[in-house]
Amino acid sequence: MIKFYYHPSPNPAKVALFLEEAGLDYEAVPVDTRKGEQHAPDFLKINPNAKTPALTDGAATLFDSKAILIYLAEKTGKFLPPAGDENRAQLLSWLMFVATGIGPYSGQCVHFRHVAPEPKAYAVNRYTFEAERHWGILNDRLGAQEWMVGGEYTIADMSVWGWARAVPFILGEKAWEMFPNVKRHLDAINARPAAARAEALKAKFAFKTEMDDEAKKAMFPQNARLATA
Repeated sequence: MIKFYYHPSPNPAKVALFLEEAGLDYEAVPVDTRKGEQHAPDFLKINPNAKTPALTDGAATLFDSKAILIYLAEKTGKFLPPAGDENRAQLLSWLMFVATGIGPYSGQCVHFRHVAPEPKAYAVNRYTFEAERHWGILNDRLGAQEWMVGGEYTIADMSVWGWARAVPFILGEKAWEMFPNVKRHLDAINARPAAARAEALKAKFAFKTEMDDEAKKAMFPQNARLATA
């Protein structure tokens, strides 16, 4: 039985979508990051980086959403062009673009816009600019074709979807005016029954929603260094 270590945030959402699309049997194991459960010794044995998602499948243990998506796609033979195909090369490039660009810049944009203390104007400007630039590249791509790669729905689309759901929170409510093709792509995936099931997963568990001092301590352990600076 697959065990899927889950929190209702962008990266785990991608894996939830694949599991539902592929119709795989799995057990969702909640990891409440605002309670610090990602730092528990048992979870660190699965993901020493203390992040969600993570997944176990028999003897196989994986962390990082892109690694998990590739593993599951290869395991099932679904939502992945064949090895050696030009579309496989394109998929890997766009998948890593989300991994190294969309995710980090969007995440830092959220952090500095919504969480970090002042002064933060320089950081807000930098990460907002880079998040907008990366989403603009995706918007151009999706303006030229329906799906990210080869005219077919793949794990590259699932990876974009995980973060696209949060675009208004990342960049503000007017962001969809800037990225209409990303919005069209998001709506197309949201219309799929598997997306509704993936979104519904969070309602099965009672995750902490408050960003109080304990949550900040769990999610931003680097702040402890400020007290001794």
